[in-house]
Amino acid sequence: WLIRMVENILSITRISGEQTSLNTELEAAEEIVAASVQKFSKRFPDANVSVEVPEEVLLVPMDATLIQQVILNLLENAVLHGEGMDEITLSLRRNGAMAEILVEDNGCGIPPDAIRNLFNSAAHSTRQGDRKRNMGIGLSVCRTVVEAHGGTIKGENRTQGGARFTVALPMEEELP
Repeated sequence: WLIRMVENILSITRISGEQTSLNTELEAAEEIVAASVQKFSKRFPDANVSVEVPEEVLLVPMDATLIQQVILNLLENAVLHGEGMDEITLSLRRNGAMAEILVEDNGCGIPPDAIRNLFNSAAHSTRQGDRKRNMGIGLSVCRTVVEAHGGTIKGENRTQGGARFTVALPMEEELP
């Protein structure tokens, strides 16, 4: 828990302190998804994660370590806060000029009054049943990292139950 907390704090500090753009490289998004699931599975070996990636390679200019941290934070939130959850789906897809990463679970969903402040670090988790200490900065880190990459992130409840987080990152323009 402490290691993850320090990683989150360092990521925010690193991004906030940069005067220029991030140190990005063109990465195959499916490789970052795979590496994230592999790392997550070591920490949560009993978590059931299905992965869906497209046939095409989605090239995204990114700081791979930071985007992997975003994915790990979202997967971890599904396990720690998705009461009643028994499956997580991690999907990658193209949406126009954006690569979208979706983390969905079939748990209890997000309390409606919490949706507005999901990415606000001042809004600490107060839900009953939280199994881990939570200082409320994980989703704030996600937002900071994603926005630094020129992307967007949103959280919502799925109509069939559970939560969905969508990260949209601009892709590299296709070469002629």
